[in-house]
Amino acid sequence: MAAKYTSKHGVVSKRPDELYMGFVDMRNFKQMIPDGGKIRVDADYDTLNANVENFNIGVKVAGRVPYSLIQLQDNGAPFHFGVSAHFDQAAEPGKTDFWLEVDADLNLMMKVMLGSKLQEGIDKVVDGLVAASEGRMPEGVDPSIFDKV
Repeated sequence: MAAKYTSKHGVVSKRPDELYMGFVDMRNFKQMIPDGGKIRVDADYDTLNANVENFNIGVKVAGRVPYSLIQLQDNGAPFHFGVSAHFDQAAEPGKTDFWLEVDADLNLMMKVMLGSKLQEGIDKVVDGLVAASEGRMPEGVDPSIFDKV
């Protein structure tokens, strides 16, 4: 059963090209995972694979439209999904209107169990990115992870 989730929009204090460049290389996400934790991540330019307590999930870049869109799709996940990250010019110069779309092929039970968590998760990603771009620490994030970037 197809399910679609759209995040809230957030105005990020970076130009679309600057923000896009941080998302274009999957290795950038690996740098944000703390060493010694329960998450093991392998990444190259186009793919990212994570293992959390013997649960594997992978994503690969399915498309890039410079400075405006990055599309990801599952690559070794228990269900089919796609994520689109949008980087639109905000009304205010030098800022980006950022938002996410997730399409997931979830059965009814998974939709009931995961649907609200997916929506909450993508909204938190947007809120966290907005906060970080304004120099505020996103809620629930250990500041030491940014020492690696």
